[in-house]
Amino acid sequence: MPPAKKRKQRGYDSDKTRTAVLTQFAHVRDAVLTLTPEQLARPAGLGDWTVRELTAHLCMGVETVSRALERPAPPVAEVGLPEWAFATAAQAAPISDDVKAYAASAGPAELFERTAGRITALLPDAPADRLIAVRVGAMRLGDFLVTRTVELTVHTDDLNRAAGLDIPFDRQALAACTRLLADALAVKAPGASTEVRIPPYAVVQCVEGPRHTRGTPPNVVETDPLTWLRLATGRTAWSEALASAQVSASGERADLGALLPVMS
Repeated sequence: MPPAKKRKQRGYDSDKTRTAVLTQFAHVRDAVLTLTPEQLARPAGLGDWTVRELTAHLCMGVETVSRALERPAPPVAEVGLPEWAFATAAQAAPISDDVKAYAASAGPAELFERTAGRITALLPDAPADRLIAVRVGAMRLGDFLVTRTVELTVHTDDLNRAAGLDIPFDRQALAACTRLLADALAVKAPGASTEVRIPPYAVVQCVEGPRHTRGTPPNVVETDPLTWLRLATGRTAWSEALASAQVSASGERADLGALLPVMS
């Protein structure tokens, strides 16, 4: 069997990604301003974070863009997509420390107002190929904004479940998040024996084995976008999703349990 070709990075429309980030952030901001002290004090379901700290993390994820744009551009890009997904786990402890300090620095309303003002002032004129220095290494601004759709979408889902909210998901943000995490799986398990379908946003082939060429693939996994992002980030276990019929899997190479979560 010939060696697998290096996977080409998926392209993302920079203007649509910018709009998606700002729109999803606005959805979150509107909801956070309605939270009561009791809701803010609830456990977030993410380690020892409270809902207040979760909202601070959502805010900090966007504020990171503003801070990076205010610093000098690094000389070369070091991290691209979807490799970013594999670089974040090692930063979990310092991120958690920073989130707690950020949450304690001001109330949610002030944090969101300040962040919204800065990002709307700095982002529109920044070119997509502008290099920025972020925690995992230097990245193109356009690529980093795609990672912000992951942060915003995944944690919007966390916030909805922890605080009993119904924050809407921007369609473009959900699409970009789904595609990035699907592509990360394909990088983690290169091959073409299994097709993973996440309609309407993504289809990828992965897992070593006989290459499928025509007709219905022998190994197929299919699920919805929200279930996929929960699987890819460890919010839902593979066995749990199978048992509850949130995912369908057929074929001897369709068991993704050992490959999930992707972001680990």
